[in-house]
Amino acid sequence: MTERIRVAVVGAGGWGAQHARIFAGRPDTDLVGVVGRSLERTAARASQFETTPYTDLDCMLEEARPDLVSVCLPNEHHFDVTLHLVEAGVDLLVEKPLVFDLDEADRLLAAAAKSGAFFAINFNHRYAEPFVRAKAAIEAGQLGDLVFLTWRFGGEANVGASPHANLIETQCHGFDLLEHLGGPIDSVMAQMTNATYGAYSTVAIALTFASGAVGTILGSYDSSYSYPGSQLVEVNGTRGRAVVDDTVRRLTLSEVGNEVRTVWEAGYFNDEARSFHATFDRHVEQVLAAFRDGNPPPVPAAAGRRALQLAHAAIASFESGRRVATPVPE
Repeated sequence: MTERIRVAVVGAGGWGAQHARIFAGRPDTDLVGVVGRSLERTAARASQFETTPYTDLDCMLEEARPDLVSVCLPNEHHFDVTLHLVEAGVDLLVEKPLVFDLDEADRLLAAAAKSGAFFAINFNHRYAEPFVRAKAAIEAGQLGDLVFLTWRFGGEANVGASPHANLIETQCHGFDLLEHLGGPIDSVMAQMTNATYGAYSTVAIALTFASGAVGTILGSYDSSYSYPGSQLVEVNGTRGRAVVDDTVRRLTLSEVGNEVRTVWEAGYFNDEARSFHATFDRHVEQVLAAFRDGNPPPVPAAAGRRALQLAHAAIASFESGRRVATPVPE
C-alpha cells in the first residue's frame, strides 16, 4: 500500500458529500474518484473535490485503483453494489444500515470472510464526545451497575419503500449505541404506529439486557430535528446517571444523593466536538489507523448485521404481540 491511502467514494448524495469531504481533505488520503448514477450530479461532486467522476463502478476500480472504497448509497439500495465490491475483495467502509434483509446481510459477511476484505460500517454516534466520555465513566464504575438505558431519537421522515424504514435505517444507531454502552440486548418487545402516512413511522421498544438491566427505545419520524430534546440518551446505574443531549451537545453526570452535577459542553474554541459531522471524521480516523496497521475495523460490518437482527426481532415482536429473544450470534 502507498503511504497515502487511495480512497474512492460510491454515492453522490447528501451524506456522500461528507465521505468525499473527509477523504479529499485528509493529509494521508487521496480521493481518487466519485461514483454515481447521474453523470451531471457525479461530475458536480467530483469537481467540488477535485477528483474524477465515474458512472461505472468497474471502470472506477480499474482506472482509479483505490485501496479503500467508501460506500454511501440510498438506504434501501446497499446490497447489490456492496456484494459486488466484497466479492471482488475490495476493502470497504459502508454506511448504515448494512441492508434491510438478514439473508442479504449474511451473504455480505460470508463473502467478506471468504475474500478477506476489510469491512467496516459507520456507526458514528459512538464517536460523539459525550458518548466517548459516558462510555469511559461506565467502564470506570462511576455509574455502578447499570439498571436502565433509554434512547429517544426523532426527526423528520425519510420516506422509503420499506414500512420499517425508521426502525432499520435510523434506529439502528440506537440499537448499536445501547449495546455499546450497556452490553448485549437479550430480548425486545415492540409497539409501532403507522397512523401518519402508512409506514411504521414511530416505534416504542422495551429491552432487556444480558446484564439484567432494562431499557427503552423511542424512535420517530413524526418528530422534528428542530425540537429541543428530541435526541436524548440516559444511562442510569446504582451509583449515578449519565445523560446525553442531542448527541454532541451535552453530557451530564450525576451521583446518587448528590445535587451537584458534572456537565461537559464543548468550549468556545472547540467547534469540532460540537459538530455532528465531525463524529464521522473521528470514526474515519480510527478506521484508517486500523486499515493501515492491518487490524480489524473498529466497528465491523457485523455490527450492522446485529442492529438489523434486533430490528427484525422488534418487527416479529410487534406482529406477534410477544417478547422476542435476541441472542448474540456466535
